[in-house]
This record gives sequence, C-alpha cells and structure tokens, in this order.
Amino acid sequence: MSVKTIHLTHVYSPDSVFEFKALDDINVSVNKGEFIGLIGHTGSGKSTFVQHINRLLWPTEGEVHIDDVNIDDKTILMKDICKKIGVVFQYPEQQLFEETVFLDVAFGPKNLGFSGEELESLVKDAIESVGLNYKQIKDSSPFELSGGQKRRVAIAGVLAMKPEILVLDEPASGLDPKGKKAILDKIKNLHEKKHLTVFLVSHNMDDVAQYAERIMIFDKGKLYQIDTKENVFKNAAALKEIGLTVPQSKQLMLLLKDAGFNVDTNIYTLDAAEKEILRIVNEGGRKC
Repeated sequence: MSVKTIHLTHVYSPDSVFEFKALDDINVSVNKGEFIGLIGHTGSGKSTFVQHINRLLWPTEGEVHIDDVNIDDKTILMKDICKKIGVVFQYPEQQLFEETVFLDVAFGPKNLGFSGEELESLVKDAIESVGLNYKQIKDSSPFELSGGQKRRVAIAGVLAMKPEILVLDEPASGLDPKGKKAILDKIKNLHEKKHLTVFLVSHNMDDVAQYAERIMIFDKGKLYQIDTKENVFKNAAALKEIGLTVPQSKQLMLLLKDAGFNVDTNIYTLDAAEKEILRIVNEGGRKC
C-alpha cells in the first residue's frame, strides 16, 4: 500500500505553555512495497510521524492518505486501519500478556473476527514467518522465552493480522548484535516475500544503511531530506550539522582515505567495507 502525507503538522499541548510543534508541514509520498528508514536525533519528529500512519495520533493540520484514502476521515473505523497497518513499538515484548504464545499471537486476528481453522492458520504462519517452530513454541508461556524469542513472538502478533504496511519503531533495541541481525533479517525477508511497505525508525545508521531503500531524515520537526541511502550518506558533513553520523563502514573508509589509502568513500555497509579492505590487502596495501 502507498502512503502520502499532505502538509502534515502535529502540535503537542496546543495553546499551553507546553506547546511543541513536533511535525511541521511534512509532504512525502511512499510507494507500495518500499522499505523506508527514518533517522533523526531524539525529538526530531520521526516517531510522531509514524504514529500518524495508523492514526495513533490525529494531525493538527494536514492529511495522511493510504492508497489515496484519507485515514483521518472520522467515518473510517480504527478496526479497518488495524487490518492494513501493523505497528511494532520499541521493546514490543513488554506488550505480551497471554498464558501461551498461541493465545498472544492470536489476540489481534481474533479481535478482527477470525476464528477456528482460519485463526490457527494465521497464527501458525505468523510464528513460522519470524523463524520460530510452531509446534515447539505454541503452548509455551511467552514469559519463559529468551529476549530475542519474545521479540519475535511480539512481531508475529502483528504479522498475524496480515498487515500490508509494517511500522517498526526501534524493533531491535536492546538486543545483542546476533539477535538484532536475526530480527532485522527476518523483517527484510518478509518485506521481500510479502511485498510489505515497511517504515523502520532507528538511531543506528548501520541498520538503516543495511536494510532500507530510501531514507527520511527528520530535523526539528521538518523533513530535512528523503533520498536513496547512497545520496543520504554521501555527505557526512551535512549529516554532522544536524547531529547525525554516517555508518561505521563509511567512517572507516573516510579514515583510510585520510591515511592515504585509495578507497571508495561511498561505501556504507559492512559487507561492502569488507570487500574494499580485502581489495586493498590483495593489492599489497598500496597508498595513493
């Protein structure tokens, strides 16, 4: 599904001493099936933006359109929005509450009206799609699982509702590197397999560089830039001006360049950096 915002503005606590404009005239179009990364310093507006995509927040001004339908039309039921848009918040495992994994994952689709064999099929597919064994885990208590397993179960609960848009607000926060990679790899796989439109909010430049196709940069409530990751990470100085950094692989290439090595400084993923370093080694470590 496509997403379009028109003059989207959001003000917290209007007409009070705490008034704060979190979003300021955001105009953006995202095509069906895109994987969008959202970056920006704390308070820049990125989380406020994604909360408008499934109407957790109402715009102060402007509109949000999903497939050309204005979801801020009050005649549209929240239930209908939840069928199409799934949201995974930071530390989603804190939302687990049922006695078994099956019941927890089934909670969303059950409230959408699914039951019987259809409900079981949805739950089974969702659990297996995040890399867990359905038979082994379905009757387990979610509170007895590891941190990474809890995170996967929480994501499965969202996927069980068959969303066409997936909004992820720091979904791998707090996980060790192996667990983070496993979660994000699964999300990327789901994006490609099911053609989901994905919004990934992250403070980690390396994660955004690895998984997103286009990147939205927020700064002080404004959309500073939306472009391909190649173009976004090309200008490290511009990002530094708004308090952001480039991925570690890009930083390494810049350091090697400063040290006199003939390297490609447009590299921004770890895989590409590894290949570039091996190329230098194979060439005998020659400098410029």
